[in-house]
Amino acid sequence: MGPTFIYMHHYCYGLMKTNRATLFALDQATRTFYLRDAVAEFDFVIARAAPDFYLLPEILTRKGENLIRLGLGEAGLLDLERAIELKRDYWPAYAHISDFHKSKGDLRAAREWLQQGLAESPDSKGLLRRLAELDVAEQTRRGGANKR
Repeated sequence: MGPTFIYMHHYCYGLMKTNRATLFALDQATRTFYLRDAVAEFDFVIARAAPDFYLLPEILTRKGENLIRLGLGEAGLLDLERAIELKRDYWPAYAHISDFHKSKGDLRAAREWLQQGLAESPDSKGLLRRLAELDVAEQTRRGGANKR
């Protein structure tokens, strides 16, 4: 892991705080506190990591996920896209970008990101599953429109 290894406990703290926010927080204020704190932990490692650090795409993806959870989707997308720039076949970043667009109702963009991810990582079960779910959602949407 090189010299960044000595900072990896901050990544672990970020994961723990993310879990506290998503699994255990009983109110929005607590959830927001832990998500922000997790982002700070990830930023600590990102700021000290070499550009070719093996886990940097993973850390950027976790940060991006949490920014989206905090309602900072555009900032989260930047980190997810940076993860892709560093590792073109890192499929989780494509999945989270697609999920974000799907949550906003932009199924076209969601599909495009899945297709880009599958072009780089064609055997990704996570991307293939999302694409199948998107197909079902679009068919359901069209079926409902035809009944009117």
